[in-house]
Amino acid sequence: MDCIFCKIANKEISSNILYEDKEFLAFLDMNQSKIGHTLIIPKKHLEDYSKLSSEELKKMFDIASILSQKIMKKLNIKGVSLNFNYGSLQEIKHAHLHICPDKENKKKKTVEEIFAILKDDN
Repeated sequence: MDCIFCKIANKEISSNILYEDKEFLAFLDMNQSKIGHTLIIPKKHLEDYSKLSSEELKKMFDIASILSQKIMKKLNIKGVSLNFNYGSLQEIKHAHLHICPDKENKKKKTVEEIFAILKDDN
């Protein structure tokens, strides 16, 4: 399969992982237009969010809640939006939930710099 998110889930492509369990992976988007922009994906290939079970959707939003609080606290952000893209708006055909912080990356921190701030559990 030639899905970039499957390759990330299978560790064929490196990423800045903020959360991982047996079913899901959360990592920083490589293009940080919004500082802290994070993606949550199921490890199994599902084309879009409509293919997720209600339990899987709940777990994704539980992960998003935990990560959103961490992102807001550590990056001094006041708010985030959570969204799924679907159909023609979905750039990569693998279900993924975006955590989109309200703060533009005006100082142009690299994804590695942002990861260094967020990876610490303190």
